Amino acid sequence: MNIRVAPASDLGTKLQSKTLTIGVIGLGYVGLPLTHAFWQVGVKVLGFDIDASKVERLSAGASYINHFSPDRVRAMTASGRFRATADFSELPAADAILICVPTPLNATREPDLQAVISTCETIAAYLRPDQLIVLESTTYPGTTSEVVLPILETSRLKAGRDFYLAFSPEREDPGSKVETHTIPKIVGGWDARSGSLAATLYRLAFERVHTVKDTQTAEAVKITENIFRAVNIALVNELKLAYARMGINIWDVIEAAKTKPFGYMPFYPGPGLGGHCIPIDPFYLSWRARAFEFDTKFIELAGEVNRAMPRAVVNTLQDALNERFARALKGAKVLVAGVAYKKNVDDLRESPALRIIEILQSLGADVAYLDPYFPEIPRTREHGKLCGMRSVAFDRQTISQFDAVLIATDHDCFDYEALVAWSKLVVDTRNATKDVRENRAKVVLA
Repeated sequence: MNIRVAPASDLGTKLQSKTLTIGVIGLGYVGLPLTHAFWQVGVKVLGFDIDASKVERLSAGASYINHFSPDRVRAMTASGRFRATADFSELPAADAILICVPTPLNATREPDLQAVISTCETIAAYLRPDQLIVLESTTYPGTTSEVVLPILETSRLKAGRDFYLAFSPEREDPGSKVETHTIPKIVGGWDARSGSLAATLYRLAFERVHTVKDTQTAEAVKITENIFRAVNIALVNELKLAYARMGINIWDVIEAAKTKPFGYMPFYPGPGLGGHCIPIDPFYLSWRARAFEFDTKFIELAGEVNRAMPRAVVNTLQDALNERFARALKGAKVLVAGVAYKKNVDDLRESPALRIIEILQSLGADVAYLDPYFPEIPRTREHGKLCGMRSVAFDRQTISQFDAVLIATDHDCFDYEALVAWSKLVVDTRNATKDVRENRAKVVLA
C-alpha cells in the first residue's frame, strides 16, 4: 500500500466549508438513501444511474422504492441541491464520487464485479485531479486496491498524488426504521490522506464515523458482518429441522433463550436467505480465501444449510397435504403468501419465495402468489420463467380455492386471522400466525 501523504488539497477546503458536490453512482436501495443523507445536511448531490427510467422518475419527483417516500424525492428535487442524470460526462463536476452498484454472484457462485469494473472504467474516462473516489459496494478484501485502483490509474492520474481512494461499506437495512445517517460508517483509505478525506466527507452526514487502517480492513468488516448473520441463521435453520422431528417448536425455544441477558443473541429461521447481502457476500470471502490456500468450512456449510431450506419447506408442505387430506402435491393448488425477500419491502433480490415457487411448479403443483408489494413479478437474473406472474386478490373467495397457503414473507399488511380462517391449510415459515388463536389446527410451522 502506498503510504505517501499528499499535500493539503482544494478538496479538503471544500469539505470544511461544505461547498463540494458529491456524485453517487447507482440510485438503488443503497445509493438513494445515501444521497438523501448528504442532501439533508446541505450538500449538493448529483445522482448517476444507467437506468434512464429511474432518472426520469426521480426528476418527476417519484420514488421507485417503497420505503423511500416520494415526499423525500420531491423535497430533494425542488431544493436545487439534487439532480439525477444518466449522463456520466458530468462526473468531473463531482468532488467526491461514491460507487453504489450491485456485486452479485455468477452462475458458478463466484464474484461478479462487472458493474464495479464498468463503473470504474467510466470514472477513469472522466477522472480529474483532486477527486475522491469511494467504493461502497460489498466485495472481497483486496478489491479496491487490486481491481478499482488499476482501472482508475489508466487515466494516467496516480492515487494519493492526483486523486484519492477509499472504501466505505454500505450498511443499509431496507424496510427498517433505522435512518441511514444514524448507522455508524466504516471508512478505510488507500493511503493516509485518502482515509482522512473520506472520513471528513462522511462526518458531514453521519453521526459516527469509525476509521480503519486501510481499504482491505474496511472490506473485511462488511464481509464479517454478513458472514456472522449467515452462519447463525444457518444454525437456527438446522435446529428448526432437528427440533421439528422431536416435536419441539423452535420459535418457543428462541423466545425463551433470548431472556438470557448475556451470551446469547436471537436469530430466526426461515424459508431460506434473501436480499443483496447475506446469500451472496459470504461466498466472496470463500472465493478469495481459496487464493490463499484456505478453505472456509463454516461459510460453505452455512451456505449449504441455507440453500437447502426452500426444498425443506416444500417437503413440509407435501407432508402436511398428505397427512391432512391424503392429497399429493402434484395437481394441488398452492398459494405462496409474500414473495419479497423480507417483510414490508418491495425487494425481490435472492428471495427464497421465488425458488419455492419454482420447486412447487417442478413437482406439478398449480402455484399462485399473493403480495401487494409486487402486483406482477418482474424479470430477475435467475427466475426469468416467473416473469409476468400476477398477484391474486386477498379475499375469502380467492383464498378458499387453494388447497394450501404457504407463508414465505410475513408482511405486516396481511390479515393473518382472516388468512387462516379462509384457508384449508397454512404452512407458516415465519411464525407470522403466532397471535392467531382461532382455527389454530390449520397451521403447520415450517
